[in-house]
Amino acid sequence: MTMKSNTISVLSLKLHPSDSIPLYRQLYEQLRNIILEGQLPPGTKLPSTRALSDELSIARNTVLNAYDQLLAEGYLKGRVGSGTYVASELPDALLQVRANSNLPGILNRTPRTLSRQGDLVSRSSVSEPHDFAVPKAFRPGLMAMNVFPFKLWARLWGRQWRRRSLDLLGYGDPTGYKPLRLITAEYLNAARGIRCDADQIIIVAGSQQALSIATRVLLNEDDVVWMEDPGYPGAYAAFRGAGARVIPVQVDPQGLNIAHGVSLADNARLIYATPSHQYPLGVTMTLSRRLELLDWSRRSDAWILEDDYDSEFRYTGMPLAALKGLDTEGRVIYIGSFSKMLFPSLRLGYMVVPPDLVDTFAATRALIDRGSPSLDQAVLAEFISEGHFARYVRRARMLYAERQETLVEASAERLGGLLEVPSSDSGMHLVGWLPKGLDDLVAYKKAAQHNVEAPPLSIYYTKTPDRGGLLLGYTGVNTCEIRNGVNRLALALESP
Repeated sequence: MTMKSNTISVLSLKLHPSDSIPLYRQLYEQLRNIILEGQLPPGTKLPSTRALSDELSIARNTVLNAYDQLLAEGYLKGRVGSGTYVASELPDALLQVRANSNLPGILNRTPRTLSRQGDLVSRSSVSEPHDFAVPKAFRPGLMAMNVFPFKLWARLWGRQWRRRSLDLLGYGDPTGYKPLRLITAEYLNAARGIRCDADQIIIVAGSQQALSIATRVLLNEDDVVWMEDPGYPGAYAAFRGAGARVIPVQVDPQGLNIAHGVSLADNARLIYATPSHQYPLGVTMTLSRRLELLDWSRRSDAWILEDDYDSEFRYTGMPLAALKGLDTEGRVIYIGSFSKMLFPSLRLGYMVVPPDLVDTFAATRALIDRGSPSLDQAVLAEFISEGHFARYVRRARMLYAERQETLVEASAERLGGLLEVPSSDSGMHLVGWLPKGLDDLVAYKKAAQHNVEAPPLSIYYTKTPDRGGLLLGYTGVNTCEIRNGVNRLALALESP
């Protein structure tokens, strides 16, 4: 052999017969690792299968199986009459960066040149991933996962698989599974006052994808977009990523201030709004302001994106009709989300688009990912059609109302003078207002030190607001944890 006999020894290879992993697999993985780590450089000759089996006191077939796997994957090369050698070019060479490798690593490359859109997206913030398995006060956007009927959902899923419907296993219609579009149109007509049919519904992978599709269809680079200020960072990032000029427009107690928008830029191509429950302030746009917005968009040939992200969770009175329900000119593109109501990983939402734009939106949807998984859509369609969706929303609405009440009461008892937490008719979070002059970013950091997650309101603004605040999500934690969270938050805000 060209290598020393102790290159591969009992000391460097440790096999465990009692392990559930087969011996040949253990040997394969250990050999592969020492090859990748450079302990066996390219061109190194390996011991014969008989020699290695004797040294390790294992069956020769075990070594043969490990060698065969490494040969098949390109880590080893066999030479007739000569033996087995480490390959000169490894399959992982371009996939792994190793500190002791002579190969150039990605970290050593010169800066990459991105497209303008890529550069804009890289500098925009959408959202951070969270561990939803660990509910935490007062993280916004959490659902009451423990009350969702997962066993029922699993039965509906199993039913679809047992049917083995071939139309659910193909690519499917890019606009979405027809039964789901039909029942979504019925639901919107009844619950949101939107007059539409199934052909206007496009099923998407959540609201963020809906925003991406809309920007592709409706915006050119440097077009002007009115954006609520404060507003949803995901929308801001989508518009900026498309190269649009985003104009922050004030939100007052009546909702988006159209007069302020006109004074800043009277040539807006698109207006983004959350009229039913403004994000993050929770303001409901008044009827007069809605009519003013629709009238201005008609006269200015502008589009309106209505993001109706949590309108189902209204705790007093009947749900408000959507802005889209007042639209007689086909100016409003409506966005809704099933994921926000049920569970985040469902990744299903929908758009309602004007009839003359359906083909364009559908083609754009197909271009992105050809469509959402048909099986998921079929399960959701049955979940809605059998009445489970309505029952779950009613149950969640009652539970969330109770949790909001607990948060408001506990805050009044414990946070007096520290944080003002008014109630709201709807939504999944409240805004806690700090005394004027206090920095909400500092308050957020203090809260984090006491295991409380309450995002600062200022991060949703483009400029420093007149008064700081904290977002308090209450839907994902029980009443006991809400009270404990309020106590911890009080300790944080009381600290110097």
